[in-house]
Amino acid sequence: MASASPARLLQAEDDHLSAADFGRIATLIGQEVGIRLPPAKRTMVEGRLRRRLRALSLPSFSAYCDYIFRKDGLEEELVYLINVVTTNKTDFFREPEHFGLMRSRLVPDLLAARSRERNPMLKVWSAAASTGAEAYTTAMVLAEMARERAGFRFAILGTDVSTDVLDQGRRGIYPAEQIVPVPQDLQARYLMWSRKPDLRPEVRIVPELRRLVRFQRLNLMDDAYPFDRDVDIILLRNVLIYFDKADQAAVIGRLVGHLRPGGYLLLGHSESMIGTSIPVRQVAPAVFQRV
Repeated sequence: MASASPARLLQAEDDHLSAADFGRIATLIGQEVGIRLPPAKRTMVEGRLRRRLRALSLPSFSAYCDYIFRKDGLEEELVYLINVVTTNKTDFFREPEHFGLMRSRLVPDLLAARSRERNPMLKVWSAAASTGAEAYTTAMVLAEMARERAGFRFAILGTDVSTDVLDQGRRGIYPAEQIVPVPQDLQARYLMWSRKPDLRPEVRIVPELRRLVRFQRLNLMDDAYPFDRDVDIILLRNVLIYFDKADQAAVIGRLVGHLRPGGYLLLGHSESMIGTSIPVRQVAPAVFQRV
């Protein structure tokens, strides 16, 4: 692809994404990953796409759309477009009631049901892991439980459709302000502080915990998921709000199929399973158990 001149690149800052081109991008994203992009999101998408125009040396949004829709660029560009438009809001110990319940009830009940097994393996899946804060929060909670009561192991899978956030999850490096919700004793045990001077303070998850968490790309809109079907806990929190009702039901149905009987699905507190015929029962706010 020929490079655009500096003058043309400067002109791109005054260029805007047309309603028609935004509509085509919104339709594509909806079909590929199930995320709805209403017209109110056009300015956001435009702002995030500017870096892709610069990376590809394209002079305008219309040239970008020509590239992905008419010049066979979509196969190469799709993963980057998904990275750009997806929203990756996450925090450590977000909706902390779930982690308290995991510690006080869910994990003890799961272990009690497998009391005949020697050193059972608990499997937890953070199905929209973003940068990994949820997966590592879960790892901290389970590691603390394992310190207090030996006799079980755990492994955590984090998946997301965005490759950018998965890379950060694998590194396990976060700005120091992001770990404020982590209790001080857990910070001392599971976080390492950067010693580099004159930089924004950062922390890194200790290697002992990173080894227990793996990250893999997954599009929840895929017809099948290539993972185990004896998962104990699946977290899918604050993601369904971006899908329409039909896609919500399909995703939940596929995920529940990966739970072992008695396993738990945790949704966001603002989300609901009302109207679905999935074989689960509600045991706490936004917590459902496979029957």
